[in-house]
Amino acid sequence: MKRHEARRNDEVRVIDVVRPEAVQLQSLAVGGQDLVLNGAGIRTRVFLKIYVASLYVPAKSGDAAAILAKGPRRIQMNLLRDLSGDQLVGALNDGLKDNNTEAEMAAIKVQADQMTAIMKDFGEVKEGNVVALDFVDGMTRISLNGAPKGSIAGEAFNKALTKVWLGDKPVQADLKKAMLGG
Repeated sequence: MKRHEARRNDEVRVIDVVRPEAVQLQSLAVGGQDLVLNGAGIRTRVFLKIYVASLYVPAKSGDAAAILAKGPRRIQMNLLRDLSGDQLVGALNDGLKDNNTEAEMAAIKVQADQMTAIMKDFGEVKEGNVVALDFVDGMTRISLNGAPKGSIAGEAFNKALTKVWLGDKPVQADLKKAMLGG
């Protein structure tokens, strides 16, 4: 069994990549609201384990539409390998395009460009780093290892971004199922 360290603020935790739910916090607060772990899974590409993705919501739900309909929520990525900012943002932008219509993409272009700039500023993200995408108070707040890196206004943008994992063409079908608690 391979283990990785994950950092959340000053806390260091060991990730059991065989059982990602064993490593994620069972609850946390975003914008002063308590959220619970809805589900977690491992994003893979070819044979590589890329990150553990976890979804936090106010109450557990297996219904993607219900989760997309309201906040707050968090999608957290605990990295299992080093990635460049370009790799991270490229994958997210591909997921946005796969799960949103041309009209939806046009409506969030400014916000998608803001996300690109914020994440490219990360430079290289390392194995063990934690990227959090919080949707609260109509904003998507992006943090790296607990440090705020930027905020992007708009519910439509956050819904489009969340669809990368929970949309009709998710980045990985079994990851969507795991994040929905299945």
